[in-house]
Amino acid sequence: MTMEQFLGTWKLESSENFDEYMKELGVSAAVRNAVELVKPSTTISVDGDKVNITTESSFKNTEISFKLGEEFDETTADNRKVKSTITLSGDVMIHVQKWLGKETTIKRQIVDGKMVVECAMNNTVSTRIYKKV
Repeated sequence: MTMEQFLGTWKLESSENFDEYMKELGVSAAVRNAVELVKPSTTISVDGDKVNITTESSFKNTEISFKLGEEFDETTADNRKVKSTITLSGDVMIHVQKWLGKETTIKRQIVDGKMVVECAMNNTVSTRIYKKV
């Protein structure tokens, strides 16, 4: 499987249980309240063997650039400094973030033309659905 299906710009359409997921991450109430109102757009592109994921919103813009399967340093939108590794397993992009002995997994896959993003930490799972723009 290649990155092809993920390429393009995606806009958040719906979000379920994201506040609970952010609580699990340790995100403050003030930040959670601000983020809850935001509908970010995510652009995924490839440049040679590097993948770029840019997320833009009225809250904060973030950009990561990485090679599949190689660990890299990431500063998340909520300012966590994490070690991330992103791999492709079948048609699922798996993004694992590790910090301070904690770990969260973000899985992206294309279902019926939409990008379904599942964010999981411990037993808390949030599902966010993006449509292509």
